[in-house]
Amino acid sequence: MNLLVCGGAGFIGSNFVRQMLQKYPDYKIVNYDKLTYAGNLDNLRDVEKNQNYIFVQGDICDLEKLNQVIKEHQITHVINFAAETHVDRSIHGGCKDFVMTNTLGVQMILDAVRANNIEKFVNVSTDEVYGALGLDEDRKFTEATPIWPNMPYAAAKAGGDLMCNAYFVTHKVPVVVTHCSNNYGPYQFPEKIIPFFIFRLINNQKVPVYGDGLYVRDWIHVTDHAAALDLLLHKGVAGEVYNIGVDNERSNMEVTKMMLKIMGKGEEMIEHVTDRPGHDRRYAIDASKILALGWQPKYSRDKFEQGLKETVEWYLANKEWVEKLQKRKEELNPHIK
Repeated sequence: MNLLVCGGAGFIGSNFVRQMLQKYPDYKIVNYDKLTYAGNLDNLRDVEKNQNYIFVQGDICDLEKLNQVIKEHQITHVINFAAETHVDRSIHGGCKDFVMTNTLGVQMILDAVRANNIEKFVNVSTDEVYGALGLDEDRKFTEATPIWPNMPYAAAKAGGDLMCNAYFVTHKVPVVVTHCSNNYGPYQFPEKIIPFFIFRLINNQKVPVYGDGLYVRDWIHVTDHAAALDLLLHKGVAGEVYNIGVDNERSNMEVTKMMLKIMGKGEEMIEHVTDRPGHDRRYAIDASKILALGWQPKYSRDKFEQGLKETVEWYLANKEWVEKLQKRKEELNPHIK
């Protein structure tokens, strides 16, 4: 396999690249990343000299360069992590970049996949495209759940998903779409709740919890997500959608208290702040379809605290990476506090 990984310098993408290089020493991995503020080549310093790993800086909206890279490296498969992902920025900072990358960018990849007879394309999306569930509802998102996004970020991701379906139906482009729940683990940019809180607690700062803190998310370790995507690259059926989750619903407050305990802090470090507009109450994933395909997550619900502890320990043990990223975050994204 000669694999083009779009957005491979980000959090999930870099973890995926590392796992693929370790598991498949004969595969060629081309990491194609624009290197926006969340793209960080330090995430892959340990593999940058691997003879089967190549980095190319590029934008997925640049169809000419996509085609050039695919031809030059004889790409057979494509997976796309490239996305604008920070919900708060899509609300408060405008959402043009989100539409350009998450919708138009996916369409550009689809055009490149179609033009170059790629064997399979996996587009990595989010459970947020389904909208929200109520706290008291006895149901989860399935692949048949209608797409009904509430956030500008999620709407832009849904646009890319719909393009994938249209290209499969119209042009028979061999695309698989995934909808995954919230990821946690090493190398995550500190705009997301877990690394954001870790960074603040390292500096003995209080952690801001939106509203009542009872917003529920289904948490999955990034290495389990990467393993699921590996399986879908090899066995996923073109034209199909697969939900990825580990049945690990936790409220923001529960996760926050776990982190405080792990880091030896008291609940006085919690600061309730004004809720964000349109905040989805609950996400929950039914992953029966991919489980039936043979995927088995390592960090199941009963191992979440272990995974969270390992994540905190990774950040504490990699202070140089943390400090460098903190400085970079302030330089590139000063509006993210």
